[in-house]
Amino acid sequence: MLQTHDLHVTLDAEAGLVRALDGLSLTLERGETFALVGESGCGKSMTALALMRLLPDNGRIEQGSVDLGADVPDGKPTELLYLPESEMLRIRGGHVGIIFQEPATSLNPVMRVGDQIVESIEAHTSLRGVAARRKAVDWLRRVGIPEPERRIDSYPFEMSGGQKQRVMIAMTLAAEPRYLIADEPTTALDVTIQKQVLDLLKALQQERQLGLLLITHDLGVVADMAHRVALMYAGQIIEEAPAATFFAQPHHPYARMLLQALPDAERRGEPLVTIGGSVPPLWQTFEGCRFAPRCDRAQAKCREQAPSLAEVPGDRGAEVRCWFPLSRDDAMVRPPAVVAGATAAAAAAADAKPTIGPAEVGAQPPLLLDVQSLSVTFHSGGGLFRPSHAVAAVQDVSFSLRSGQTLALVGESGCGKTTTGRAIVQLLRGQPQVRVSGQVWLHQGPSRADLLTMPAPALQAARQAIQMVFQDPFASLNPRMRVADILEEGMRSLRPDWSADRRLRQVAELVERVGLRPDALQRFPHEFSGGQRQRLAIARALAVEPQLLVCDEPTSALDVSVQAQILNLLRELQSQLGLSLLFITHNMSVVAYLADHVAVMQNGRIVEQGDTKQVLERPQHGYTRTLLSAVPAHPSRRH
Repeated sequence: MLQTHDLHVTLDAEAGLVRALDGLSLTLERGETFALVGESGCGKSMTALALMRLLPDNGRIEQGSVDLGADVPDGKPTELLYLPESEMLRIRGGHVGIIFQEPATSLNPVMRVGDQIVESIEAHTSLRGVAARRKAVDWLRRVGIPEPERRIDSYPFEMSGGQKQRVMIAMTLAAEPRYLIADEPTTALDVTIQKQVLDLLKALQQERQLGLLLITHDLGVVADMAHRVALMYAGQIIEEAPAATFFAQPHHPYARMLLQALPDAERRGEPLVTIGGSVPPLWQTFEGCRFAPRCDRAQAKCREQAPSLAEVPGDRGAEVRCWFPLSRDDAMVRPPAVVAGATAAAAAAADAKPTIGPAEVGAQPPLLLDVQSLSVTFHSGGGLFRPSHAVAAVQDVSFSLRSGQTLALVGESGCGKTTTGRAIVQLLRGQPQVRVSGQVWLHQGPSRADLLTMPAPALQAARQAIQMVFQDPFASLNPRMRVADILEEGMRSLRPDWSADRRLRQVAELVERVGLRPDALQRFPHEFSGGQRQRLAIARALAVEPQLLVCDEPTSALDVSVQAQILNLLRELQSQLGLSLLFITHNMSVVAYLADHVAVMQNGRIVEQGDTKQVLERPQHGYTRTLLSAVPAHPSRRH
């Protein structure tokens, strides 16, 4: 087994000494899936880096142990923290593999993906040359890369986000590790490929007794995969239990709130439960329970004395760090109104007028966006020794979106969803290798204009009305700018009529709205976790108060609590401002909760579209039925 005991990790930061992990202990057995869940910044990814001894330069392990057990060639237990780096090179990949959270920054951009997989195979197995390449092709096929014989020679930038993630998974599994640390391995994957990858991991566990440490915020995946679950908060494990126990009867108030924050069709039209505040900064000194400031059950003892992780009487194998754990007789946690998601005004608006589709009302809202026969073709090659090659990424796509409504665009990675969004926002204009045709009509009052033929000065003004939230927040945020400057940059360009005081007020409100502390304004993007960077990307898009938000997987990097907060925020903005959303996602629970209409894409074409309830409950196209059959069951209905 892979075992850690009393692990303490600290980081040197400008604000002081950050205690990223404070006494972490866990055990991962061969053939077991151990899920580590919690909010962004709680220490999940830092746990993975510490186990692999890949901490940043300012990080160090103060105390603790990481034992690999007898799963090494000499059969002797191995203490990883004291091995020389030359030995760790042998352990990493061959014995303990890791799949990182952001494939775009984990793959070498100047190496073909096949060469990177072959490099891993040759480093940790006996295969070489042609045999190693053949195995690389086989792994690309097993993780769902289409045409693996051709795509093995592609570079990372030629692949979608989901395809890059699959390449990372293939590269890690091809080395045949005994243990696998998967840090958000399915974040960028659509549900069909997610199911394929998860089924593959399950098969490998049975074949090779693979031990899997699964770090994720997707509780549906956890319910489907995990044998045991550990919930982290502020650098500590606060609850650990068998998966069935965790989902049927969580004992920590925080765990109960997380389960209530999951979106689904049954909660449509009402605010989701969220948790007020945010994870506390880890450079501060804690006296009592770290969750007490956000807990509706906190008492004086909780604020004065820190609880330890203790067994729960009557629940074998369950442990909780709480002075007053929930019992089976306790009612569901009911947070106060300020914690329950949106503001009181948004909650009142939701009660008075829940989100509904146009089929349910007599008068149609005004038309905002009308896309007609949109096609996007990418051209490559055409040199002296390379024939030209054309790829039709989007073919004859048509749909419309009305003010205050949400259209969800769903489909597998590489089907053209993101390209459609980029074409609408005019991010492909001026690229000689791209040909865009059709019409994209933007309606503003009695007038309309085609974004595809709009001259540059008019397009600059139109961009105030249409903003985009990108899939990869790390790549879309300027690493040299502080958050305050990032948020204010768009206002200066697209809102010249706003005063400096108005911009400063807007920046402060945005940071609070997306659940970050005020001190975030003076920090750089690299100082945030993946989920926190996504919140910043959403705040930047909202800064100029657009009419239409094109959201490309906006909640894929967010944990459950913050996802609920963002979804409540988007509903609030829709009710207050009439904001329209083109929501590109693979999360069907979010679609069922938020969207008025759904358009399903396959191979660049829309194969089915209609009212959300109709499409999700009575799909007509075979591909839609396949897509829905791959969606994990809601955790509350699985256990």
